[in-house]
Amino acid sequence: MKEIKAIKYRWLINISTIVLVGLAIIPLLKTKTNSDLESYLPEKMPSRINNVKIEEVFGKDDPTIILFECEDVLNDSTLKRIQSLSKEFNRMDEFDMVLSLFDAKNIKGEYGAMVVDPVVKRIPKSENRKERLRNEIRDNNLVYKLIVSEDFRYTCIILNSSGEASDEVLMGLINEQLEAYPGNEKVTLFGLPYLRAEANEKITRDMMILLPIGLLIMFLFLILSFKQKRGAMLPFMVVMFSIVFAMAVIPVLGWEMSIIGILVPIMMIAIANNYGVHFVTRFQELRAENPELPIRQVVSETTTYLKKPIILTGLTTIVGVSGLITHIMLPAKQMGIASAIGIAFALILSLSLIPAVMVMLPKGKIVKHSLGRETSFLNRILSEIAKVTTSRPRMVIYFFVTFLILSAFGLTRFRLAADNNKIFPDDHPYNQTLVVADREFGGTKTINVFFDGDIKDPGLLKNMDRYEHELEKIPEVGNVNSIATIIRIMSKAINDPQDEAYDKIPDSREAVAQYLELYSMSGDPEDFEDFVDFDYTKALLTVQYRADDMVTINKVENAVRNLTKNDDNVKIVGGYSLIDKELSKAVATGQVNSLLFAFIAIAILLIIIFRSFNAGIIGSIPLVFTVLSMFGIMGWLGIELNIATALLSSISIGLGVDYSIHLFWRLKKELKEGSNYEEAVRISLKTIGRGITINAFSVIIGFSVLFLSSFPYIQSFAFLIIASLFLCLIGAIILVPAICVLFLPKFLKN
Repeated sequence: MKEIKAIKYRWLINISTIVLVGLAIIPLLKTKTNSDLESYLPEKMPSRINNVKIEEVFGKDDPTIILFECEDVLNDSTLKRIQSLSKEFNRMDEFDMVLSLFDAKNIKGEYGAMVVDPVVKRIPKSENRKERLRNEIRDNNLVYKLIVSEDFRYTCIILNSSGEASDEVLMGLINEQLEAYPGNEKVTLFGLPYLRAEANEKITRDMMILLPIGLLIMFLFLILSFKQKRGAMLPFMVVMFSIVFAMAVIPVLGWEMSIIGILVPIMMIAIANNYGVHFVTRFQELRAENPELPIRQVVSETTTYLKKPIILTGLTTIVGVSGLITHIMLPAKQMGIASAIGIAFALILSLSLIPAVMVMLPKGKIVKHSLGRETSFLNRILSEIAKVTTSRPRMVIYFFVTFLILSAFGLTRFRLAADNNKIFPDDHPYNQTLVVADREFGGTKTINVFFDGDIKDPGLLKNMDRYEHELEKIPEVGNVNSIATIIRIMSKAINDPQDEAYDKIPDSREAVAQYLELYSMSGDPEDFEDFVDFDYTKALLTVQYRADDMVTINKVENAVRNLTKNDDNVKIVGGYSLIDKELSKAVATGQVNSLLFAFIAIAILLIIIFRSFNAGIIGSIPLVFTVLSMFGIMGWLGIELNIATALLSSISIGLGVDYSIHLFWRLKKELKEGSNYEEAVRISLKTIGRGITINAFSVIIGFSVLFLSSFPYIQSFAFLIIASLFLCLIGAIILVPAICVLFLPKFLKN
């Protein structure tokens, strides 16, 4: 037998691989993390463009909220603590806005003049003064239910970053001050800077914990499966090298590690050992059948036999995973590219490095159960499956159809995640604060309406005021504020309740200008910078609301757009909640795009590989069954489609099709040697069926480590990918054989 190149050039292959992997380690040391969900969207998406335009005028709205909980926030110790913290934060260049009870303004009238003071000018020393302050806060629309809760159990300090420091530095400064000024209040944090800093920490933690645990579990599984150290070491070596290579792609291409990017090394653990597993399985089978053969011949025959099916299954996996490249979300695209390159590298190593190393090792002991005899639990299971699929193929097909129908009913309950607030567990402080903010402070979602024109024009201000009143009628809307809100507060301060102008927008531009002039005598015009620009040509109306589903988000957004659609002064409707919404839509669109790409590409590949249209159809049946079943199961279990679970289809399709290809390949071999379809199925399940099953469970075990992730999104993905791979497995070793026995596809005999 002619010596294969992997054996002939074994030293060159071994040395080249070590050098290449060593070079790949260098860029890994420069990998950075990125947990900013907004950056996951393309820059040209409308919601991002609108937000950028708003930020150009009003600055970046990226607050961190420190929430305090106690029996009464107006007690002496709590107020002293908040006062001290506010002073410290105001001194820091890292924050360009600090808002608390000591920074927010109370606009009132005294002796016919407008007086602007901090809400808490002095800490009350008596119960009477405390109650007077409580009543003043209740009458202040800019504070009540915005900075202080209705029952006075909660208050907050809102800090907006100046952009000069990283999220991690900001959180360090905040925690440092909280420790410097301790108190009995329960303190939690909320806001995007806190979310990003916490997520970055969790990403690093997951990488440090999940990767070694995943590698250990996979190695132990391979040892138990093959009963040989080399059977575990060779696929393990390929996995290690592939992880380094795939992960190096991220910094080399100038990318950062995202929340879903932590799936890349786990995918390598789960997928990169596939080809090595089939190599070791076939090697052990040949050793058991022909103990006298020299090691070179066994390695050569194993490589020659597996070369074509391994290349073909590798290509289908790469094509399936590459479906992520069509995704709108940038991290999904990056993950698709990095994973595809890593899998291609694993494929090359499996056909070059494994035989190059294997031929340099002694023969090793014979693993007798490789002959397909019923000497192990797995072989007994596969033997029973062979009996059922060959004797009752119709019953098998009916069972799968029934399961699919029952699962598909869950599609009626299938939901798209409305936002990505739940990237942490429910008991995480971030989510606890989220619940409080939704309940006590009007909601955590915002929509901003951008006005352009003469903001002092009474007609424009009255329109803004009308929009506020209409939107506040929506049950989910907590607060609506704008410069019109402030003008009405001013009118209450300088007019008596019986006056016609009390609590109203003035009828003339001169009166509006006079209100603002009176304010500037006692207060700072910069107090309005969140609502109006310096020259009063642009203004912002902010809608604060609660929503945990797309229906509510659409309801509030549609109300805003319908109210303002005929207003020539309204130029932009933006806000982070609309970015969240567009991110969710991008997840759904990306799911459809990647799913269609993967299905079509895989079907075409199967047709080309086996030169038969029927091969494309039969090979795709387990994939269609799996995908539809999993979406139905997600509906039944209430698992939403989010940035992680949307990756499910492409990955499961890319992996699941391998099982059908390996089975088809063995069936063709047995039919060519004269077996009928029933005999071919029985032999194939007892031989290649073992490799397929070990392969599938090694992938499943590889992904199971994701249950230890800090992110519920990743844990949900782990459950779904494991379930989908199991469905792909039983589809390949039960459903496909039953179809072949019943319909006798001719392409297997060609």
